[in-house]
Amino acid sequence: MAKIFCIANQKGGVGKTTTTVNLAAGLAKVGQRVLMIDLDPQGNATMGSGIDKRQLELSVYDVLLESATVAEARVKAEKLEAAGCGYDILGANRELAGAEVEMVALDRREKRLRTALASVGAEYDFILIDCPPSLSLLTLNGLCAAHGVIVPMQCEYFALEGLTDLVNTIKQVHANLNKNLQIIGLLRVMFDPRITLQQQVSDQLKAHFGDKVFDTVIPRNVRLAEAPSYGLPGVVFDPSAKGSVAFVAFAKELVEKMPPASALQSPSAPPDDGPVVGVSTASAAGVADKASGVQPAVQNHNGG
Repeated sequence: MAKIFCIANQKGGVGKTTTTVNLAAGLAKVGQRVLMIDLDPQGNATMGSGIDKRQLELSVYDVLLESATVAEARVKAEKLEAAGCGYDILGANRELAGAEVEMVALDRREKRLRTALASVGAEYDFILIDCPPSLSLLTLNGLCAAHGVIVPMQCEYFALEGLTDLVNTIKQVHANLNKNLQIIGLLRVMFDPRITLQQQVSDQLKAHFGDKVFDTVIPRNVRLAEAPSYGLPGVVFDPSAKGSVAFVAFAKELVEKMPPASALQSPSAPPDDGPVVGVSTASAAGVADKASGVQPAVQNHNGG
């Protein structure tokens, strides 16, 4: 069965979509079978995988409303096949924006994606879900379907405040909707080692969260930023770029560190007795408090 992970952070602009498409391509490059699900009505992960969202005959919208199955709605990222990074996509477009309104009155509204994925889980090694930045019914569907959450975050003060909000959300979902949801790990992205604050926050993250922080660090990289305009993940657009190399390394780290899917409890399994979130709100807030004490380092750097 597939390992199902949401790529989520309640703060916008932290690289969720960039992480999702490049991790999907990186995992495919190291031999994993991948399904990427775009749960954001903007459809950026769809476009960034080489699929024109305006040409989709079926999308995740149809799956959530149960007018199509995942097998019927998914498409192949054909542009990526030649580079050895091909994966399947359950795409999104602006139709998805109306799904939340339509789903409010429906039964099992938070668990429709979970139900839909049950029929294809055996076909993939990883299913990655790109979530919107807000806590919406779409995000809840992703969290209810997932074994865990991968959190891309910048090593900056406001990103740490966003982490505190996300941990609170995951605790609520864990308590009420998905007893097996956990934070898989924190991925440091857009990292610039020349900025003192980023180094300090990175060190604090490692000190507080230990092995919940992935070893791989994704550097700030212009080639990753350029890739979406070509409808490609950076891993395919420029495989030799530092950011692309880092994402392939992250894919390898994820494969090596994750237990077999059989060892992960199904999101629909009966609740167990112990909490599995793994990152406390107090710890997230503690790092944010410490980071606030070094904010002048940013001002000094920018001013210099």
